[in-house]
Amino acid sequence: MKTISIIVPCYNEEAALPLYYEAMKPVVKELEQLGARSEFVFVDDGSADGTLTVIKALAARDASCKYISFSRNFGKEAAMYAGLQNAGGDYVAVMDADLQDPPEMLPEMFKIIENSKAGGEMGSKGEEIDCVGTRRTNRKGEPPVRSLFARLFYKLINKISKTEIVDGARDYRLMTRRMTDAILQMSEYNRFSKGIFSWVGFKTHWLEYVNRERAAGETKWSFFKLLLYSFDGIVAFSTAPLSIASAVGFLSCLGSGLYMLYVFIKALAFGDPVAGWPSLVCIILFLGGVQLLGIGVLGQYLAKTYLEVKQRPIYIAKEKNF
Repeated sequence: MKTISIIVPCYNEEAALPLYYEAMKPVVKELEQLGARSEFVFVDDGSADGTLTVIKALAARDASCKYISFSRNFGKEAAMYAGLQNAGGDYVAVMDADLQDPPEMLPEMFKIIENSKAGGEMGSKGEEIDCVGTRRTNRKGEPPVRSLFARLFYKLINKISKTEIVDGARDYRLMTRRMTDAILQMSEYNRFSKGIFSWVGFKTHWLEYVNRERAAGETKWSFFKLLLYSFDGIVAFSTAPLSIASAVGFLSCLGSGLYMLYVFIKALAFGDPVAGWPSLVCIILFLGGVQLLGIGVLGQYLAKTYLEVKQRPIYIAKEKNF
């Protein structure tokens, strides 16, 4: 039988985990009927509640449940990377524990990949499917402002980056071993998995579903955190902000030079003294703002480089049961 390693990043999911485990029981049975056994890789991302206790209880009564516990909260990206590193299955899935990722889709994802290998559903050029990803068709239940900024982010990053990131794409996906190994080769500290999944290539088949509410607990992603995460994605997969800053600087210099020439010619031709302190102050503030903007953009890329060259580990495991 093929083995599917199911990675479940967990941060303060004490209430959701029992519901998730129960929801996965019929899915595991269905996968067994399709010829695949399942193993869980729970990654406790330094939770402050009883998440680790719940995971240990699941592992005590179910040998297919593995777990890793971090020494502190390193973030979901680090948790997914740890899961990928410790997943030994022929296929690897990534799922959230809050049941916003529909568990019942997993058997269909497995069948699509297996059919592609058997010559069934193939890519447009005849290649096998190495990943079945999921994307939401709507954002029902989300605040309107958050949904608006999310749509703008996907439009922007697909304009300025060569790496395509599908609007509404979730981390919830099933991947072959060769795609998983390719992702693990990208051991960068500053991770943006949605971009990494796309950058490594391989044929991806998308399944759509209607957005679901959390089964229990509260979201860990505030608007501000998502905004910072979107900035990380832009910096990780595009150098366009640097080019834009350079272009703005060039246009500012060109505009300032032309205006200086205009003032000089006007003074020579009409003897008009240069006046207008308010306009002068506005120009100084504008140019100062442009300079600070350029320095800020450059600083973002420099900060990411600084974090990379220190070569700190992406995560530190405190304990695990395998």
